[in-house]
Amino acid sequence: MSSIPITKRGAELLKEELIRLKTKERPAVINAISEARAQGDLSENAEYDAAKERQSFVEGRIADLEGKLGAAQIIDPALLEADGRIVFAATVHLEDLESGEKVTYQIVGLDEADLKESKVSITSPIARALIGKHAGDIVEVQAPSGIREYEVLDVRYI
Repeated sequence: MSSIPITKRGAELLKEELIRLKTKERPAVINAISEARAQGDLSENAEYDAAKERQSFVEGRIADLEGKLGAAQIIDPALLEADGRIVFAATVHLEDLESGEKVTYQIVGLDEADLKESKVSITSPIARALIGKHAGDIVEVQAPSGIREYEVLDVRYI
């Protein structure tokens, strides 16, 4: 499996979720299964079926997180030396040349992307267009509404 880029903060969030699943969710599901078994006939026991389904979800998510963390290439933006170039984990300040609107995005891994937090996936059209550019560059991005032009105002590694 190839390495998956992830920011330091993104890796911390995945680790926190993994710990929660292993220390809280897994024991709670095991307890729920035990209680449902104690009720007798399992063939028509909805609580048992629900608990087994939840167990399947929890175990699947644990395996997924362990796989992602095992393949993760953790990148701390504060340690990057990219000489002002836009790279993975950089925070970029842009101005939409048509509307004058200013926006800020951090380029992150697929699991971390969240537009509400201004985090865009490395695979998104805007991130792909920005990679390698510098402050002052004009970038064309293919958006659903058509081509949009942005000026890169600033690149930071925070």
